[in-house]
Amino acid sequence: MQDIYLRANGIQFHLVEEGDKEKPLLLFLHGFPEYWYSWRHQIPVMAQNFYTVAPDLRGYNLTDKPTAGYDLNTLVDDIFALMKALEKETVTLVAHDWGGAIAWAFAYRYPQCLDKLVVLNCPHPARLAEELRGNPQQLLMSWYFFFFQLPWLPETLIRADDYAFIEKAFRAPQIRPGTFSYEDIVKYKQAIAQPGALTAAINYYRNALNLGQLDSLSDRYSGSKIKSPTMLIWGVEDFALSLALTRNMKRFFDGEFRLELIAECSHWTQQEAPEEVNKLLQEFLFQ
Repeated sequence: MQDIYLRANGIQFHLVEEGDKEKPLLLFLHGFPEYWYSWRHQIPVMAQNFYTVAPDLRGYNLTDKPTAGYDLNTLVDDIFALMKALEKETVTLVAHDWGGAIAWAFAYRYPQCLDKLVVLNCPHPARLAEELRGNPQQLLMSWYFFFFQLPWLPETLIRADDYAFIEKAFRAPQIRPGTFSYEDIVKYKQAIAQPGALTAAINYYRNALNLGQLDSLSDRYSGSKIKSPTMLIWGVEDFALSLALTRNMKRFFDGEFRLELIAECSHWTQQEAPEEVNKLLQEFLFQ
């Protein structure tokens, strides 16, 4: 794996790359509170068949941290601009958590550029909106989404006690103990402690509600369907997102759709179950 820097959509991105640049492009999109490192188990495997690139998303780790641009439209345009900066016309996206939200939106905004789509533990936006409106359990599980709307307090609490929140977030599920080593936790703390990174990461949530995005998701995505082959991988013990979010999905697709459930796995899917995830990725993407 090699570090590179690229300028795209007006900011500088830090990325990790591996594989032959002549092969099709696969972009890994991480979630909160992660960075490219969350794909460390997948990058070498997928580099067998793809030019694999894992960016630090806008505001994270070593990528620039502007004060603006954390709305979903700009985040999607970041991915399109990265694809162009890498001199590719199409891309396969493999995305988790907030990266998944960006990938779902990319599938609708740039369908002609998407080869295949794999999303891990991030619901289709219309399903999320439906569950938040009608499922009290999901509303309760999403408490942090609303907590992050507060100014300065979330940053203060996350920084407290040497970023104890970060360690608890990764280790508290205890579904597969030992997934995260001491060194892994240190890396995640160092990444989120980069100047401006924590506020930038929380701004993803702040902008989502401030722009009223959740309220309009069902209407926005009900009129068109995703044509690219798509696989949704879900750790069934997710502490933040209900398994109910995976139901009633085929109506959103005009092509192949696969749902793969991983038992005894929580939210950090590709890190908790790397062998299972890698096998699914190979079966779906190496065809």
